[in-house]
Amino acid sequence: MSNVSTFSSICFEQGCWFKGDRKIRVVADKRVKKPSSMSFRVSANNSSEKDVRIGLLGASGYTGAEIVRLLANHPHFGVTLMTADRKAGQSMDSVFPHLRAQKLPRLISVKDADFSTVDAVFCCLPHGTTQEIIKGLPTSLKIVDLSADFRLRDISEYEEWYGQPHKAVELQKEVVYGLTELLRDDIRNARLVANPGCYPTSVQLPLVPLLKANLIKHENIIIDAKSGVSGAGRGAKEANLYSEIAEGISSYGVTRHRHVPEIEQGLSDVTQSKVTVSFTPHLMPMIRGMQSTMYVEMAPGVRTEDLYQHLKSSYEEEEFVKVLEEGVVPRTHNVRGSNYCHMNVFPDRIPGRAIIISVIDNLVKGASGQALQNLNIMLGLPETTGLLHQPLFP
Repeated sequence: MSNVSTFSSICFEQGCWFKGDRKIRVVADKRVKKPSSMSFRVSANNSSEKDVRIGLLGASGYTGAEIVRLLANHPHFGVTLMTADRKAGQSMDSVFPHLRAQKLPRLISVKDADFSTVDAVFCCLPHGTTQEIIKGLPTSLKIVDLSADFRLRDISEYEEWYGQPHKAVELQKEVVYGLTELLRDDIRNARLVANPGCYPTSVQLPLVPLLKANLIKHENIIIDAKSGVSGAGRGAKEANLYSEIAEGISSYGVTRHRHVPEIEQGLSDVTQSKVTVSFTPHLMPMIRGMQSTMYVEMAPGVRTEDLYQHLKSSYEEEEFVKVLEEGVVPRTHNVRGSNYCHMNVFPDRIPGRAIIISVIDNLVKGASGQALQNLNIMLGLPETTGLLHQPLFP
């Protein structure tokens, strides 16, 4: 029997859970809007041991490496299991030398992983490979999946856009979509969270509150989005070579990008009617960062100032979403390496229309940072825990 303790009970209502002979208690202000008002106290026989054992599937990709980087400063989550089938047997610092300072387990294949030794899992595996693996995991685990395999509720839509049948149809029914600022009440009680894609995060954060308040029309939404090359993953691809990317911009996935149905699903949920968007992504000659520029038609009688004030009030108590001062243009440089989203609203020259600009780091708020934010909530921790890194500039 493993000498590593396991959860014997979890009680979110009282704000505490027990792990072996250790009691971890969360004392929280019940106001959902103020996660920073929560405090976390731990009493343990060994204070140097982190309390929640994390399994990381797909550790050799960029999102896996970002999870490891972020967890280095997390007081309660420690990585105890890491998989990477093609890198099995190697150390993490041989795959990502910048993580050399951390004490991490060696990489193993998924088939050799003992999931009884972990309490929660981040799944950073490629799209199309995750459903069967997660279906086979112990139901006691809290799981955040960073792939697209569970984001679309409509199974037929998944098959249409991803070109293969869904392999965990029953499991899909219990999945909670993890757009943290807008769905944290659902995330709090979830066992399996589908972490949003990077483009859908940058688009939905500004548009959902405006659609919900009927300040903009459901029709004629145009989204011009741009991403750094890291969004394409670490795999060797001719299109991502330096000579193919540098000194140029290229559009891709025109009319058929896989994030389109995810965006439309989220926008349609708040309008209770089908929303169709015009979405075109572009690959930029930079490593990380994402900007979505959205062109919207305002409802009759609505002004650009109304959009701005509504977004300002919607996010005024949020740590990670910042509506900038009027007239200030968001820049990807100012969110690099952080879990922040900056946004702003501008009047269009065309009467009745407005321009909304949103920027995030595609690997942090667009992936691993939001995943950590979600797991914090799922385990009753302040959602900012381990995420208050300031952006890296210059």
